[in-house]
Amino acid sequence: MCVKCGVENLKLTEIVRVDSKGRITIPMVIREALNIIEGMHVILIADTDKREIIVSPAISPGMDVYEIYMEIKDVPGALAEVTEFMAKHGVDLITTHCTSVRRGETAECILVADLTSAKIKPEELKTELLKLMNVKLVNIKSLRRSY
Repeated sequence: MCVKCGVENLKLTEIVRVDSKGRITIPMVIREALNIIEGMHVILIADTDKREIIVSPAISPGMDVYEIYMEIKDVPGALAEVTEFMAKHGVDLITTHCTSVRRGETAECILVADLTSAKIKPEELKTELLKLMNVKLVNIKSLRRSY
């Protein structure tokens, strides 16, 4: 809910310009709606096929954050199986973005996860995820903040 706006599930659209250094300014109405404050870290996920960037205000200093790319079977319950497994192991999912590649066959997902309090290490997480019935491929990489 946008505290200052007083509206739930508000969709905001703004056009901004990219400066010579590749920077954009997030308009104040959007910063307020998402509680983005100065000094906060955000996650940028670029989907080159769709030519879109997703900005997620979710990173705090000291978090052990990873991008988990997965290919899973495009069947009902496949993503639920993955998220239940991660919850069981203390993996905190920050964002989840899944797209069907071949309907009924394959979906690809990019998950951003905080492993700070996880009961499993990244290498172990990959091995165990691959044992799940609906998981086909897993790649995990650490996300380092750029300053």
